[in-house]
Amino acid sequence: MTLVAGIDSSTQSCKIAIVDAATGALVRSGRAPHPAGTEVDPDAWWIALNEAIAEAGGLDDVFAISVGGQQHGMVVLDAAGRVIRPALLWNDTRSATAADALSTEFPDLAERTGSTPVASFTSTKLRWLRDAEPENADLVAAVCLPHDWLTWRLRGFGPENPELSQLVTDRSDASGTGYFNSVTDTYDLEVLGATLGRDASTITLPRIVAPGEQAGTVADSTTVIACGAGDNAGAALGLGARTGDVVVSIGTSGTVFAVSAAQVPDATGTVAGFADASGQFLPLVATLNAARVLDSTAALLGVNHVELGALALEAEPGANGLVLQPYFEGERTPNLPDATATLFGMTLASTTRPSLARAAIEGLLCGLADGLDALVRQGVTAERIFLIGGAAQNPAVSTIASQVFAVPVVVPEPGEYVALGAAAQAAWVLADTRPDWTIKTVAQPASDYRPVIREQYAHYSV
Repeated sequence: MTLVAGIDSSTQSCKIAIVDAATGALVRSGRAPHPAGTEVDPDAWWIALNEAIAEAGGLDDVFAISVGGQQHGMVVLDAAGRVIRPALLWNDTRSATAADALSTEFPDLAERTGSTPVASFTSTKLRWLRDAEPENADLVAAVCLPHDWLTWRLRGFGPENPELSQLVTDRSDASGTGYFNSVTDTYDLEVLGATLGRDASTITLPRIVAPGEQAGTVADSTTVIACGAGDNAGAALGLGARTGDVVVSIGTSGTVFAVSAAQVPDATGTVAGFADASGQFLPLVATLNAARVLDSTAALLGVNHVELGALALEAEPGANGLVLQPYFEGERTPNLPDATATLFGMTLASTTRPSLARAAIEGLLCGLADGLDALVRQGVTAERIFLIGGAAQNPAVSTIASQVFAVPVVVPEPGEYVALGAAAQAAWVLADTRPDWTIKTVAQPASDYRPVIREQYAHYSV
């Protein structure tokens, strides 16, 4: 059996999946936590990665490895390969003003880079660094992303061996920086220069490694390293998503993304025109309010998530006219950062525990369905939905999803799909072809589209 490994270095933790390269079957795994917060010393990721590898039994029998990771973070290095300051993560919003400034200076950014910048993007964090910490900005010799830095460290580089020219990345993660064109696969040096306010030729950027191409080897071993990926692209690859597939992920935040043969730049900023991990594109819409909507409603009703689902299925589709607009923490799509949640349609008949439980699930899913509509308006083909995330395992969520989405819904078995996608990249390098692993499903509810749910929600939308 040939073993390959995939890493998921997420915001919360580092996970490794060691799998059979032929089938994708999990052989062993490990994990380690990351510190909380929106800025983190990258050394904490390196420590966690090594702890996860050790828990998984090491890499001595692993032939190839790849790193998937959280997107957008800013890792800045000086000329000696040292990290200048803690990395700013995707969820650090202090660069919101910088995002507005870059959008004003470059009104054609959606065409140039596929996306309109928001505070998550690396470009906005670099502009913030220039304005807020000019002494640190002056030290920047190289900029990379979390998965790039871990790949570099795995290959034996760092302050003790500071070969900045050996930094590598892939299209999917680079497409979330705000200064990369994933159609031409080139960096936009004019935009990069504007972020730090100097000649971009003085800044080292990671080399783009293509799917199936070797990025190097693990230090002091023959274990091959693949290009790696951003987390959403890794999940799509791990699921085996192809053109026509849409992934709806219900986590702390919600995401809707699809594999597309062409980039779909959206000047409104609703759809981010990212690249995928297979050589195509991954248009994506993100919402801030997802699983926490269910957490809050379950706590309010004094039930657990299983009981919440059971209550919801007692009510008819449309929750007797009760509609929850679930903007508990503001919202990104639509862009309403200061919004709050609102409950509409309260009558004596509709204000019941089952109706509230259903309204919470319907509101959460309607927000994601609006995201799918935005993708379709940009030309994305939607033939099948993969519903993933912890909440997707609740039978009520999958059942109601089949009533909210006018596209067939499939719920894959629970799994670390980002790590599995990275493992698929590792297997790709060894076999010189993309693996075709079978993904098991746990639910495939019959399509039962109920227009009343979306119609009610749209009536109260801003």
